[in-house]
Amino acid sequence: MGLCDSVRFWRWQHGSAGAFRAGVGVLLLGLSLAQSIPSQAVCRAVATQQNLTEYEYQGPEDTEETPNSGFLSAFVQSFLHTVQPNPLPKDLILELVQDVNKVLSNQDLVKEVLVYEVGFLVCAAIGVLYIVLMPLVGFFLACCRCCGNCGGKMYQKQSSSIHCRRRTLYWSTFITTAIILAGNICMFKSNEALKVTVDQTSEGLSETFDHINAFLTAVPQEVNHVVNESYKTIQEVTRNLETIGPQLGAEIQEQFRDTLWPALDAVRLLDEDTNNTSDQLNKLNTSLSELQSSVERLQANVTAVRNRINQTLSNPDCSGCDTLLSELQKLDTLDSAITIPNLKELQSAVDEVIKINLSSRVKEVEDYFNSIPQRVTDDTSDVVKSSKRLLNDIEAQISKLSDDIPLSTLNNITDTLVKLKRDIVKFTPELERGEQIRWSVCVALCCVVLLVVVCNFLGLILGPLGLKPKADPTKRSCMADCGGTFLMMGAGFSFLFSWLFMILVLVLFLLGGNVYTLVCRPWDNGQLLKLMDTPGLIPGFELGPSLGLKSEINISDVYKACEENKPLWTTLHLNEIIDLEDLLNVSKYTDQIQSFFDSADIGLSTITLLSPEVKDQLGSFSTKSKDVDSIDITPQINNVSSINLNTTADKLDQLANLQSNNNIKKELQDQSRDLRQIQADIDTIIIPQMENVNTSIAGLQSLAEKINGTVGEVLSKVGEAQDFLNTNTTQIVKTESQKFVDCQLGYFIVYADWANLTITLHVGRCGPVADAVDFAETLICLDVVESLNAFWFSLGWCMIFFVPSIILSIKLAKYYRKMKYSDIFE
Repeated sequence: MGLCDSVRFWRWQHGSAGAFRAGVGVLLLGLSLAQSIPSQAVCRAVATQQNLTEYEYQGPEDTEETPNSGFLSAFVQSFLHTVQPNPLPKDLILELVQDVNKVLSNQDLVKEVLVYEVGFLVCAAIGVLYIVLMPLVGFFLACCRCCGNCGGKMYQKQSSSIHCRRRTLYWSTFITTAIILAGNICMFKSNEALKVTVDQTSEGLSETFDHINAFLTAVPQEVNHVVNESYKTIQEVTRNLETIGPQLGAEIQEQFRDTLWPALDAVRLLDEDTNNTSDQLNKLNTSLSELQSSVERLQANVTAVRNRINQTLSNPDCSGCDTLLSELQKLDTLDSAITIPNLKELQSAVDEVIKINLSSRVKEVEDYFNSIPQRVTDDTSDVVKSSKRLLNDIEAQISKLSDDIPLSTLNNITDTLVKLKRDIVKFTPELERGEQIRWSVCVALCCVVLLVVVCNFLGLILGPLGLKPKADPTKRSCMADCGGTFLMMGAGFSFLFSWLFMILVLVLFLLGGNVYTLVCRPWDNGQLLKLMDTPGLIPGFELGPSLGLKSEINISDVYKACEENKPLWTTLHLNEIIDLEDLLNVSKYTDQIQSFFDSADIGLSTITLLSPEVKDQLGSFSTKSKDVDSIDITPQINNVSSINLNTTADKLDQLANLQSNNNIKKELQDQSRDLRQIQADIDTIIIPQMENVNTSIAGLQSLAEKINGTVGEVLSKVGEAQDFLNTNTTQIVKTESQKFVDCQLGYFIVYADWANLTITLHVGRCGPVADAVDFAETLICLDVVESLNAFWFSLGWCMIFFVPSIILSIKLAKYYRKMKYSDIFE
């Protein structure tokens, strides 16, 4: 009747060990997407994978609004496109770089350079001609005027068209001066734009370096983040292995619970009902014993009284006593009126069931199944130790990821940028002082041009205000003469400074124009980066070999990839130097893991819940409990209740009153009193005791009915549970073990997806690099070169219009100046 009579052992099958092997074998590869693992109860909740925090780059912001230097961009670029329509001469530049020491000796190469620069040479020739002729013309003009020629004679011939010619010269001079003023305004604006750009350059460069340094610092942190997340997986799997007993054992218990626990609950209920039945039987036996004692005493009393009454009635001296002989028959029926039920068989059956001690059997089963986690822990202790040692080996392999990625190159770049930033900070004061001098010089140049404009406008204003058209030329007012003098001053200043300014225009034109055509324009259309891709252009600079790549990578391709904010994995073709699949593949450990778990035996026995002997006893108990249903003493209670000895006592009293014999009379009265006392005992003792017995029997019958159902339920559920355990114990253990293995495998599979996705698509998104290059292009080309080109273009514009301004001013001045000789036109 034991509950643990038979024991069977099971062994983990190859499939379970293989699955667990695969789970640990991919240990590097699993954590952050763990929320996508199919829900399994054996999987403890793992820490949610923290997504990679990508570095967000923001370009430097101007601290103040930069004056618009692009207002002349269209004009300047159109002019430069006309001067230099040819594309970037890649072949020519390569020849110059490769033969830099023999450039002058190579006539063909010099010829190619001159042909390419023919547009600039033509413009330079025009500028040189301007520089040479302007002072010569001014010198000869001054000499001629001093000799009284070339308008130097203070005489003006009067004619009918003189006023028309004066007005024509006036408006021509005004328009020319206005054009020069517009160019002068452009000079001021471009000079101020260049100053603001230079002032903000150091701050912008410093911010750009900071962002690049932050990006370069973030890349190792992102790689370490990926590695650290794999450590979390190792720690999680290690914890699962250390708690394999509680986790796996609890799941095995849970599979048995739905079938086993209802059976145990039924056994507990049967045990409770059996104890209640025993208590009820004890109570009934006590009541029956008391009733039996009372009945026996009653029957003895009735017999004694009946015998005395019979003797008295049989006395010859008793008169009329024959009539009461029939009453004696009622006393005879009283002796057999009460029958006590026999419950010995039921009591025996109850005692047998109690001896079984069902509660101890239930406790034994509970203790056995509560020990399953500890059994799993004990039987897998060697496997856990071996697996944990293997996890340490895999953890060491994970750390190689940081070593294989060329992070040292990034550190070298960081050191270079830090040094460059220090140099910029060091030379910033010198740059600011130099820029202040440059700005002051350019402002002075602008003011000189403005002086010519002011002289012209003063002449254009004072001349007409002081002029009387019909007045004699020798009698013109001082105001008109002053206006003519201002016009001559403007022409003199133009002659004096224009050729010097043209030298500056020529130098800035050759510098800024070539920078635009050779650097900025190719930079904008991508030709410059393609040129830099040419092998050998920059001696000692080979991006691919410096990173340890087998193939060469182009700077232009790197820039395009960074423009799209692609990761370093694809941008730098790191797959050529890092075999990520091989690095993350730990399948070489699978054979070891397989041998570990092939040697693991977890002993788990099946259980005999109720032995056949116990089932037979329960069946006998159920059968005998049915006999209680046939016990019914209610009729006996009714029979006893129908007995009324007081009637017989009354008749004895009546008969006693008729007796003349006092002895007989006294005997009849005593017998009547005894009958009344017996009737009182029946009413106060026997009937209540019989009712109490009847109540106990009713309670026992209720328990018996319940026991019949409970025994049937116990036998049914215990049979189902026993069949389930006998059939499914081994399979349950194997299935739950497989789930545990799959759970660990799930961690690694998800981490594999996350790690590969993160490393190949998210680590080191190089958008900040492209933004830094774009910032450099904006700073050099759109701010510095564009402002510089706008300045020389504006200055050259003014110098060109100085020529018509000189001619028109000199001619117009004679119409306002006071003449020495008069001429009259009628």
